[in-house]
Amino acid sequence: MDYGLIGEKLGHSYSKEIHEMLTDYTYDIHPLSKEEFKGFMEKHDFKAINVTIPYKQDVIPFLYEMDDNARAIGAVNTIVNKDGKLYGHNTDFSGFMYMLQKHGINPSGKKCVVLGDGGASKAVVAVLKKMGAESVVIVDIIKTETAITYDECFAKHTDADIIVNTSPVGMYPKCDASPVDLQEFPKCQAVADVIYNPLETRLVNQAKELGMTGVNGLEMLVAQALYAVEFFLETKLDEAKIDEVYHKIYNDKLKETES
Repeated sequence: MDYGLIGEKLGHSYSKEIHEMLTDYTYDIHPLSKEEFKGFMEKHDFKAINVTIPYKQDVIPFLYEMDDNARAIGAVNTIVNKDGKLYGHNTDFSGFMYMLQKHGINPSGKKCVVLGDGGASKAVVAVLKKMGAESVVIVDIIKTETAITYDECFAKHTDADIIVNTSPVGMYPKCDASPVDLQEFPKCQAVADVIYNPLETRLVNQAKELGMTGVNGLEMLVAQALYAVEFFLETKLDEAKIDEVYHKIYNDKLKETES
């Protein structure tokens, strides 16, 4: 494999189509069990890869170097092999920022609730803070040093202005699930969900029904892929390609669901 994606369960991934629209290499989808992961990383027989759930933090010990962005976030989704040494980057950060700016979601001075505390969450929290959020509350199933429980969120933080879902709740094939009921958050103005399959999660659908801005993760996925290609090939691409590829993928997937 020269270029591709590693993760545990990748049946939902659109990354092959996106990368092969953005550039001219072959991009492989390479699911890895937890038992296979260590051997794959030690061998590192690839030119460059993307990394998704659950390995965005697990890859770090195998890296020779991380850029400032990845180091600050503590998670890596893009790895480039240069002369046998692995260099880590995080393009989720730029991809999420692109999605917020594209839809006029401005966290500045706002209270933000982030659902989920994995690798994607760390990039999202970094972006919200960078864009001037007044506060960022992380919520997860289990209370940790960085996250509160859902019960605590419902007790103390239903005044959130912006909600971001980075948890897998609502992802294909369990599309009927939603991590929260937005009616519990009467002040909420905008919801961003990093899930891209289905094209519109139940959470985003409810946000729109309640008059909030609701955005699914497909644009973020395409944007982070473009920024990953720039690292893979040490080149610069036109950001206009994000919109072009996004609309092509969106329309193709919509036709599949309707057929």
